[in-house]
Amino acid sequence: MSTPTTAGRAASSEPHPDELVTPAAGAPSLAHVLPAVAASLGTDVAGGADARALLGLPAARRVCVVLVDGLGHLNLAERGGHAPFLRSLLASSRPLLSTFPSTTATAVAAFGTGRGPGATGMLGYTVRVPATGRLGNLVSWTDMPPPEEWQPHPTVFERLVADGVRVTSVGPARFHGSGLTGAALRGAAYAPAESLGSRVDTVVRALREPGLTYLYWHDVDKTGHHHGWGSWQWGEALAELDFELGRLARSLPRDTLLVVTADHGMVDVDPSRRRDVGTDAVLGAQVGTTGGEPRALHLHVERGADPEVVAARWRDELGDDAVVRTRDEAVAAGWFGPVEPRVRPVVGDVVVAMTGAATVVDSRTQTPASIELRGVHGSLTAREMLVPLLVLG
Repeated sequence: MSTPTTAGRAASSEPHPDELVTPAAGAPSLAHVLPAVAASLGTDVAGGADARALLGLPAARRVCVVLVDGLGHLNLAERGGHAPFLRSLLASSRPLLSTFPSTTATAVAAFGTGRGPGATGMLGYTVRVPATGRLGNLVSWTDMPPPEEWQPHPTVFERLVADGVRVTSVGPARFHGSGLTGAALRGAAYAPAESLGSRVDTVVRALREPGLTYLYWHDVDKTGHHHGWGSWQWGEALAELDFELGRLARSLPRDTLLVVTADHGMVDVDPSRRRDVGTDAVLGAQVGTTGGEPRALHLHVERGADPEVVAARWRDELGDDAVVRTRDEAVAAGWFGPVEPRVRPVVGDVVVAMTGAATVVDSRTQTPASIELRGVHGSLTAREMLVPLLVLG
């Protein structure tokens, strides 16, 4: 297993998309971005100076950070013909590591707090809540405790605001006050805007004053889920993004630092390599609750069941389609970064990372539409784990 190392990695030395890339202490990651930006703005946050040096960000009075949902580094590199502006920044850029699971709730929490999922407790699309035993959804925040209780660590936005920095978050109105926003990105003044063009205009207005403005865009991920990242529809979504971000770069004040990154990449999966815990007697045996998502599963075994036995059964049944670890093995391997005691029970008794184009679903808890998604993410492959860091300014 490998991790990205130096900036400006040549395209010829890119890892194979199916290569497994595990989180590694000290490797440039999504969790470094906002602490580095805070340091660029002159705010002292824990690890900020080191993160800024690691990412090579200059000092700035104004910063715009764009997070594009689902725009993996390798996805962008392979479809860059649709994105001339972003492609122009790619050659001098480096890939960053996302989180495991490489999924929005987990990655955005690491981005927003500068801490890994072992600290935030944001361990997938769904998680088993220890206090209730129920499956909670970290995106819709269904069946979850209050966000500040589940994720108690301060966000980088909160630390910037406490230091007197003006921070504005630009995104859809439905995210204002949502549980995920409260857990991962609380502290910023929220400016709702729907279309990408209107979000760009809102960012430009906000940065007439010094400070940090954060812009989120989701359509690349949404299109990839429904049509696959290799589709013409995904290419059109990327082209729209590229046009508007090029306009943003031309419209920002000259002393603005522009940083573009993403939460995760995406793979197109093979329905013939899909298994269902809900109907498969071998995989379903002794598994009480399945958390996470089809590419990264947290298996909570039934009372009295031995996780080692369940893990061995899954290894035998899935073979090369998955990497299967017990909780202790996954934690020891650093998949989640340092794991706090309150978070440890949230990790599955058995943790499964899918490989290639394979998935494991659970029809007992997942909708038919979600099971049939063409493009998915969450696992440790390079295509899912590597995200871009594009810097202009």
